[in-house]
Amino acid sequence: MRNFICIALIFACLPLAAQVDRKEVRSGNRKFRKGEFAAAELQYRKAVLKDSTAFAAQYDLASALYRQEDYDGAQKALQSLDKAAPASLHATRYYYNLGDVALQKKDYGAAVKAFREALLRDPSDMDAKENYIYAKLMLKNGGGGGGGDRQQDQDQQQDRNQDEQQDQDNQNQDQPRQQDNQQQDRQPQPQDISPQQAQQILQAVQAKEKETQDKVNKEKAAAVKSRQKDKNW
Repeated sequence: MRNFICIALIFACLPLAAQVDRKEVRSGNRKFRKGEFAAAELQYRKAVLKDSTAFAAQYDLASALYRQEDYDGAQKALQSLDKAAPASLHATRYYYNLGDVALQKKDYGAAVKAFREALLRDPSDMDAKENYIYAKLMLKNGGGGGGGDRQQDQDQQQDRNQDEQQDQDNQNQDQPRQQDNQQQDRQPQPQDISPQQAQQILQAVQAKEKETQDKVNKEKAAAVKSRQKDKNW
């Protein structure tokens, strides 16, 4: 409620030329709150036609498009504010929503970057922090990177280099043991396990894999809480 009052006061101080979109924005807000997102979008677009630089109109237009799962349109509307938003009072919300849209598009590199910007402005935002961790995890696991995050790419390359070095070290350590392994190969091998034993082992392995996968899925579900921070002026 406090934020809403603050915005209302800001509008009251604006010159008349900057208030031309208020009627349509207010009408769009009423539609939005009723869940009539397509009708709300129409009103916001009317406001944008009157003033393409109207912050509230573009921001709320992005929210309406997001609710209709038009993520490309929502991203475009938010990006039109890329010059005004970072210096505004609503920069945290702006970057959060930008990251949320990127998550929906599986552009994890862009999501990491946007949520990082949101956290720099509000480190206490737990939703942004959880989404940042999730996006970073998905990017590390090979998810789509879109525009990408250069620092993340460097981290991944460093991890790969470390893995390759570790593999090389392990290979060098195994070389002196090759003769011993050859001698062991000439020793009589134990008899093959029975089909019944093999089936039991397979079932045990499959059960363990399912348990692990269920745990991973639960962790992912808990990590990602993609929610747009709507701000209807």
